[in-house]
Amino acid sequence: MIYPKSIATLIEQFQKFPSVGPKSAQRMAFQVLKMPYSEVEKFANAILEAKRSSKTCEICYNISTQSPCEICSSTNRNRSVICVVAETKDLIAIEKTNEYRGLYHVLQGLISPIDGIGAEDIRIKELLNRLTDETVQEVILALSPSVEGEATSLYLTKLIKPFGIKISRIAFGLPVGADLEYADEVTLARAIEGRREL
Repeated sequence: MIYPKSIATLIEQFQKFPSVGPKSAQRMAFQVLKMPYSEVEKFANAILEAKRSSKTCEICYNISTQSPCEICSSTNRNRSVICVVAETKDLIAIEKTNEYRGLYHVLQGLISPIDGIGAEDIRIKELLNRLTDETVQEVILALSPSVEGEATSLYLTKLIKPFGIKISRIAFGLPVGADLEYADEVTLARAIEGRREL
């Protein structure tokens, strides 16, 4: 089907989002067209305001409305621990647990030679600069168990070891309520590796 240029452009814009294919983009575009004009205006303004007010923290590279961000500015955080994550969305997921009270470092990506992303393309140098502060006693690697996450974790471990700082990694395993028979081998191996004494 041939769409008017304005609709085709809208569909193209939605396709720029991760995991959004042509059909999903088309559904979203037509959903926007069904919305009252005032709601579309609110939606567009929310996007523009989020983009306009967002800053990158000069310390941890989290996306925030201020720099340093709220976490780096807080006096209630444990400054001896830095949790390394790939993206701000990972930081948000950890914060939602209310279990971690340390600081963060957002790499803004993972090493991925296939995608042309090397160590110099993400915030590794900035992390190493932060480790010269003698307050830091532990670095927690909270990177995904993907090939890119594993490669980045190994690379970081080699670089951090000479600082004499404790390096730990979050445990990966089975989600609550999951059946063992449906878990893949990597997930099961991680679950066994990350076992705890009872």
